[in-house]
Amino acid sequence: MRIMQIAAGAVLLAGAERAQGQAQPKAAPPPAPAAAAPAAVSVRITAPQQNAVVTGTSVHVVLAARGIEIAPAAAQKPGTAHHHLLLDADVTAPDVAIPAGVKGIYHLGKGQTEFTLDSVAPGPHRLIAVLGDPNHVPLKPMVADTVRFTVKP
Repeated sequence: MRIMQIAAGAVLLAGAERAQGQAQPKAAPPPAPAAAAPAAVSVRITAPQQNAVVTGTSVHVVLAARGIEIAPAAAQKPGTAHHHLLLDADVTAPDVAIPAGVKGIYHLGKGQTEFTLDSVAPGPHRLIAVLGDPNHVPLKPMVADTVRFTVKP
């Protein structure tokens, strides 16, 4: 009888070990190293500064872009962009080329990072810088910066 009890205990113990082994999931393999994320693309209007007061009717604009090469639009070089300035104008739809010949919209299609706005009326103004591809379509997602400034005569 004692042998049967020992044998029965061994069967129960073996069954419990199997059940325990099934209840505990195997350790997951370590995650694969993440691919390096590309540098974020950004644009910044460095002049005029936010809430600046500009004296005179000429406003010198300085732009800085990160994470993308600024190139002339005519080069049609993939992976590049050029600046567009919108003075007191709204941004167009993201899938549409930024229009040319519209008051308040300036294409810096030669790859310029500085531009002087002439004959700016006295008063408050909003300036938006938008990065566009060689076809003047805003980058996706849209990359833009906005500053507000005031012109004093």
